[in-house]
Amino acid sequence: MADAAGWFALAATCIAALMTAANLGARVTGWGFVVFTFGAVGWAVVGWVQHEQQLLYSNVFLGIVDVFGVWRWLHHRVRIADTAEAEERSSAKAGEKLFSLGKLDGMEVLSASGEAIAHAVDALARCRDGRIDFMIIRVGGVGGLGETLHRLPWADATIGDGVIRTALGPDSIARLPAAHEPA
Repeated sequence: MADAAGWFALAATCIAALMTAANLGARVTGWGFVVFTFGAVGWAVVGWVQHEQQLLYSNVFLGIVDVFGVWRWLHHRVRIADTAEAEERSSAKAGEKLFSLGKLDGMEVLSASGEAIAHAVDALARCRDGRIDFMIIRVGGVGGLGETLHRLPWADATIGDGVIRTALGPDSIARLPAAHEPA
């Protein structure tokens, strides 16, 4: 029994780690915590059957943390994301198309030719009036290695259909001011 529970727990923990680390949205992250909960139960069974108190107690605690993660992501964060989507739909019906800034992270930046040349990371707005001044975009690299961060002026971008479009080409993007990274 301990051997089967251990293999189950290992698989569940690995799958859940991939689901949460991928940061694919509130639903995927929430379901990642559901899978983590099953993994914690499996490891707790291994700890109980093999009389390994540390394994048992640590996974009882982790199971409680995972249940909190399920609530936070599948209830709270999904509710917020669904509300933002409802507001987007409502704005389109009212004639002024709005989009949720929460969706900006990871959104593709396409050149005029339709080539993916960067991905959005964040946007900064002025405190005085709340208007967005620029986006931080990441260019190149893989998994955060070798990428550069640049400031794309908001005036040089339009957003629609889940992508950011700009008239700037790859060379112009590379010449944009670098974002101020921490030292």
